[in-house]
Amino acid sequence: DQQNCGNILAGVAPFAIEQGLVSATADLTPVSIYMVNTDSKATAFVETPDGSVNYAGTARIDGVPGTHAPININFEDVAGSSCGALLPTGNAVDIVNGVEVTCIDNGMPVVCLNATDFGISGYETPAELEANQELRDKVEAIRLAVGERMNLGDVTNKTVPKMSLLSKAKDGGLINTRTFNPHRAHDAIGVLGAVSVATACMLKGSVAAKIAGLEEIADSLDIEVEHPTGFFTVQMEVDNSGEQPIVTKSALLRTARMLMSGSVYVPQSAWSNT
Repeated sequence: DQQNCGNILAGVAPFAIEQGLVSATADLTPVSIYMVNTDSKATAFVETPDGSVNYAGTARIDGVPGTHAPININFEDVAGSSCGALLPTGNAVDIVNGVEVTCIDNGMPVVCLNATDFGISGYETPAELEANQELRDKVEAIRLAVGERMNLGDVTNKTVPKMSLLSKAKDGGLINTRTFNPHRAHDAIGVLGAVSVATACMLKGSVAAKIAGLEEIADSLDIEVEHPTGFFTVQMEVDNSGEQPIVTKSALLRTARMLMSGSVYVPQSAWSNT
């Protein structure tokens, strides 16, 4: 596979501590995770009071029942991890099939699109989007067209890039999203997909920045990315002083809890017959 899963990353860190793969340090333990899929690294910070993983807390995430201990994940070198560059086409904006797009890869290859360019508001439900075959055909045509430009090759049978239709925020965030993943409309938005959209907001002239109304881009910003069932908050830092932007920080909050633990005992005869 060519992509990572931010949700699974949140479970990897406490599991590693529980299994003795990583030793708990003080009240907060950093766990460095090497992501084989993209040859990149993330660091997850797990609460470990008294040397044990804490799962109870007040942190909440839209779409997740209950509250739990926070796990902050910092994606340290994921820019261009799948496409070879943060902006794989070299541009903050490209014109594809007559539509302005921003192709970006900060942990997940994403194509940012202006929802109004497709005759929709951007606030439709996932079910309404999936029922709009004309919309789906136009979005897929752009996805296929940008595959080579994003150094992903023929993406006909690939799950990347994700296609994110953007609109102005309506619930207090910075930007609103409706994401095709890539053929089904996501009920929310993928973790690393949200990171890539947030990163696009930090790039002057991008589709995302224009929709968010960010004419002057700050070096550091907490970006709330709205989706159909809530929002993600992504902590972003980008150095825009050079010819190409450099991401210096992209971090977000996740939670995890232990669901089960058990052992399966296999009889010796099962092994002797193999």
